[in-house]
Amino acid sequence: MLRCTEEFRLPSGRWTRRTWLRLAAWSGLGKALGARQAGAAPAGQGGVRPLATGLGRARSVIVVFANGGQSQIDTWDPKPLAPEDVRGAFRPIRTAVPGVQVCEHLPQVARLLDRVTIVRSMSHEDLDHGSAAYLCLTGVYHPRRSSNPPPSPSDLPTVGAVVRRLRRDRSFLADAVHVNGPALVPVNLAPGQDGGLLGRAWEPLLVGDPGQAARQLGHLELPEELPPLRLKERLSLKQNLDRHLAALETYLPAQDLARLYAQGCAFLLRPETRQAFDLEAEPESVRRRYGLFRSGQALLLARRLAEAGVPYINVIWNQSNRGQDQDPTDADRYGWDTHNDIFEALGKYLLPRFDQSFSALIEDLDQRGLLDQTLVVCMGEFGRAPRVALEPRFAGSSPGRKHWASVYSIVVAGAGVQRGAVVGASDRLGAEPASERYGPWDVVATIFHALGIDPSGHYQDLSGRPMPITHGHPIAELYGS
Repeated sequence: MLRCTEEFRLPSGRWTRRTWLRLAAWSGLGKALGARQAGAAPAGQGGVRPLATGLGRARSVIVVFANGGQSQIDTWDPKPLAPEDVRGAFRPIRTAVPGVQVCEHLPQVARLLDRVTIVRSMSHEDLDHGSAAYLCLTGVYHPRRSSNPPPSPSDLPTVGAVVRRLRRDRSFLADAVHVNGPALVPVNLAPGQDGGLLGRAWEPLLVGDPGQAARQLGHLELPEELPPLRLKERLSLKQNLDRHLAALETYLPAQDLARLYAQGCAFLLRPETRQAFDLEAEPESVRRRYGLFRSGQALLLARRLAEAGVPYINVIWNQSNRGQDQDPTDADRYGWDTHNDIFEALGKYLLPRFDQSFSALIEDLDQRGLLDQTLVVCMGEFGRAPRVALEPRFAGSSPGRKHWASVYSIVVAGAGVQRGAVVGASDRLGAEPASERYGPWDVVATIFHALGIDPSGHYQDLSGRPMPITHGHPIAELYGS
């Protein structure tokens, strides 16, 4: 049970409980909790802008989370006119959008860039993987910034858990699915991926290896001796017993267990749900187009889930930040946490595979007529430093790039988002925003907005206390507003 303390930590600083309640009473809960996070926008910017385009346009949202932090200069925002120690080892190439360049190791994405929008002025203040992943997957800074804290029951829920809490459409049993997870930092579990203070019952369905998903769910099949009618009778009996146990009304683990039990029974009664996870139903040519590696197959599974109507899908690309004992030749787990090995890692492992699988996702969604109703967001927890330099604390003798959150890039597509646009800009070195900056809280707000959920609204925690859905605002410029 969440305890009501005397202080609440909001993005703008510490407010007392009395101040929080007074503001909520004076100006309405949504307005009191809807302000931008401190430092998220330059002075005089970041006001609420009217935004109708894209509202509720998305039937599904696919978040491609590049765990470990993509280098913006070596992917979406090359700096060919900058000094050599900023440009790095790669050259830029032309794209389908005149005047817009990307890294040479993204040729397939370059041909499809007229179907997506790049946001080049993302910015925040967290510099370590765990807490920054928490920020991106919840939209709120972790109390311990720039650290790698373990998950906690008092954490805020991940976006998918809030979607599950708020959605009323149960056409697909799993309202939120995490694929190819969980994200590791570098070998420990990152916070921000579970139900947090909402409890386990509201967590997204976690699918590890996408190639094993159908087999894992295959265990949820009715035995021949237990027809659906008998299962429904058993579930009805259990529900009747639960109603007579008053302790279940206040004991949260029991509530979680009851909801998980009901979800398991629902899977047993809905075989079409399990079929959405079966990658073997796809033609071999399609599987090869995405890439016969974990992250590629994870994006293929994401497309199948979006096609089946899952509202929120989060794909971890790749799930590991490559721990100290990681085999460097294991490309399936060669994560984006590159340092002194950045150019070898990107050029040999990460970018060729990412180019293949991400371009396949965009192309496949578009050809099937799904991109117009599917919001795709590709992001990492931060970017990489503009200047190339040797990091003494990391292995390798070649200069690389360290963590950098002051400016980085993300890619957004579908569900009413402009095609072939660039939103925001970084300075000539790729070190700071040169235009209005956006934070992860704004990306989270954009996701809820696309799903038709008012990001300035609230949901209730398990004690009935209202919690803000987001502290950000949808990025209006994505829609040309």
